[in-house]
Parts: sequence; C-alpha cells; structure tokens
Amino acid sequence: MRYETRAERARLRVVRALISLAILVASPVLLTAGAPIRRRYLRHLYRDEGPLILDKQQGQVSAHYFVIIHPLLGWLCWPTETLARLIEHRSHTTN
Repeated sequence: MRYETRAERARLRVVRALISLAILVASPVLLTAGAPIRRRYLRHLYRDEGPLILDKQQGQVSAHYFVIIHPLLGWLCWPTETLARLIEHRSHTTN
C-alpha cells in the first residue's frame, strides 16, 4: 500500500509507535492473561459487523491491523497461549 504524502507516512509511523508503547504498557497483563485477551480481541474484530481492518478500495489501513501483526503482542501472549494449550491437551488425554 502506497502512502502519497509525508503527512500520511508520518501519521502511520506515529500510530505504529503508539501501538508499541501501548503493548509495552500492557505487557504485565499480557504476560499473565494474554491468550484470553487476544482471543477476545480477535473475535471482536472478525465478527460480522466488526470494523474493516483493510479497505483496499479506499486505500485505508486500520490501526487494528498493526495491533494484530505486531510481533511484540505475539511474544507477550505466547506463554499463556502455550500454557492454555498444555492444560487443554492434558484435560483431553486424561478423560
């Protein structure tokens, strides 16, 4: 996706920086309860009447897109997602 003006590119950089800052501020919460929070957030975005993440016709990208693809979010949610998978796997094998 091409951004034509300097203002558009600057706005994009500011949004990315603010998302990184917000993820760092929320990191203690994400480390302890990241998997359920991330699943609920993704369910909110992908519901039928959810906000558009990418609008190619108008050339717009939502801030949600940058939150979803941010590697720091994945890294911070990884421990609780692994733990949730392990608990789910063990509960299925013991039954």
